[in-house]
Amino acid sequence: MSQEPLLLIEGLRVSVGGKEVLKGVDLEIGHGETHVLFGPNGSGKSTLVMAIMGAPGYQVTAGRIVFNGEDITELPPDERAKRGIGLAFQRPPAVKGVKLRDLLAQIGDGEAPKFAKELLLEDHLDRDVNLGFSGGEAKRSELLQLLVQRPHLVLLDEPESGVDLESMKLVGKVIKELLRPHPILKRQTSGLIITHTGYVLDYVTADKGHVMLGGRVICSGHPRDIFEAIQEAGFEGCKECLLAKLRGVENG
Repeated sequence: MSQEPLLLIEGLRVSVGGKEVLKGVDLEIGHGETHVLFGPNGSGKSTLVMAIMGAPGYQVTAGRIVFNGEDITELPPDERAKRGIGLAFQRPPAVKGVKLRDLLAQIGDGEAPKFAKELLLEDHLDRDVNLGFSGGEAKRSELLQLLVQRPHLVLLDEPESGVDLESMKLVGKVIKELLRPHPILKRQTSGLIITHTGYVLDYVTADKGHVMLGGRVICSGHPRDIFEAIQEAGFEGCKECLLAKLRGVENG
């Protein structure tokens, strides 16, 4: 196994519409690791995954993104996808005029019908991508696309958002499937899961957790410990804990 991380982010600063959102993010994700990023709305979580994917409108002003040893900071989204990065949106866009079946055929292998059946989306294959889908259907459609793509790095932006309890059980099962080692490609799969609620931890075993506030990753640790601390003290409590640590370093 390679000793260098699968994903390395150093000093990343990103602006959206002329406003700086990410203010120097550092993050490493190893091969086969699943990381969870917590943070309140507006903290920069979604901006981070969109920047990793190279989405238009997210301008990197400083720092770099290295994937599998290659600097991909300037690469377009399609080249990042070809290299093995996949993204499930928090609010999946609808694509009018493109059938879900046709999109899946362009993405990858011939397992789409099997996966569609497992995700209760057989009747959606001949519909336009996500057009008129419920929140749960759109999330399952995104996961179906990732199952067919089988990326090396899976980016999930708030998979619990807009999903009812029954759909969440199915979503959680599929996320587990996405993150398991690939039996044919003989490689491990890594994941970065963005969450506001932390409920995804009921379905996924994560290796590391991080808290983002004000466009920065302010602390890292065991995901369950971080989630419990957030439940007890809120995100502002995390900020106070960090300030206390910094004061301790200065006094030391």
